Amino acid sequence: MKKKKRVVAALSGGVDSSVAAALLKEAGYDVIGISMQLYDHAQNETTRFDSCCSLKEVDVARRVAQILEIPYYVLNFEKAFQEKVVDYFVKEYLNARTPNPCVKCNSDVKFKALIQKAKELGADYLATGHYVKNVLNAKTGFYELHKAKDVSKDQSYFLFDIDRNELPYLLFPLGDLLKTHVRDLAKRFGLPTAHKPESMEICFIPNNDYAAFIEKKLSSPLSKVAGNVVSSDGKILKQHRGYYQYTVGQRKGIGLSQTHPLYVVEIDPNLKQVCVGKKADLWMRGLIAKDINWLRLPETQEVSLKIRHSKQEWQARFSETVSWSSHAQPIFFQDRVAAVTPGQAAVFYQDDVLLGGGWIERGLH
Repeated sequence: MKKKKRVVAALSGGVDSSVAAALLKEAGYDVIGISMQLYDHAQNETTRFDSCCSLKEVDVARRVAQILEIPYYVLNFEKAFQEKVVDYFVKEYLNARTPNPCVKCNSDVKFKALIQKAKELGADYLATGHYVKNVLNAKTGFYELHKAKDVSKDQSYFLFDIDRNELPYLLFPLGDLLKTHVRDLAKRFGLPTAHKPESMEICFIPNNDYAAFIEKKLSSPLSKVAGNVVSSDGKILKQHRGYYQYTVGQRKGIGLSQTHPLYVVEIDPNLKQVCVGKKADLWMRGLIAKDINWLRLPETQEVSLKIRHSKQEWQARFSETVSWSSHAQPIFFQDRVAAVTPGQAAVFYQDDVLLGGGWIERGLH
């Protein structure tokens, strides 16, 4: 008999990863379920981290594995998660940048570490419940990521930073499915996740209060990060407790009453200063993207660009021809775009193909 292909299925305790594992088992794969322990449950469970990888979610994932009759393991990735995600998250805010921890977790922890573990277990593939397609390009002979069929759930934006050499080892069983179909499948498989609501919060931030989380991580007094909120002409409007509580493009929560809406337009960590202005001050003609990771090179210099996770894309153009070694690149929008936020991801597409992306260094006026 031909040996069954072995696949490690990452189980987060949600409906998507559960159904992905069930579909692989039904298709005849030798499936091993794995969850990642990312922080010390004994210390943190009192805060009720009810999102992926919490103790509660691990219990759900274990139940899913029992129903599917597959082996199940919980692996400790606390050290990697602390260094690659939590420390990065805090450092970026203290550098007046707005981080994207989900991207970092995917590229530096989940895929890199789990693929290595899958190989140690003799597995041929790693599978996750992400909504994205992994397609073999017959012309080039290389795999590439495409947007999911369910555009409203597409997660390709969060996967731009993974290593393209890892693509042949990855399976995404939900890429061609609608979310409604996934929930129907969960019911058919008898999974406890069928009606489970989705969590949009950052998994390691209690009550989604990232400012309080950062304050606990500060090695210096709060007075070291306090400063002034100023107008675009330098006038002091109020004092703030910490510049890390603000992000470029922010409107709500500034705490100022004016005749016109005010937006955060710039943050200076050296001066501990938050500058606010009109929405017109936010409009940019382009941006600088650094540390670009390419999954496929663009066929032309014109691309579609996302600067945050939403369906909104902007037409843009690289100012020069790119290559595999292009790791810092200016890119210009066809029309001006507001709220280009340093620290967020700039992700490039041509049609449905994910080309890659980088980290926004700054906007270009």
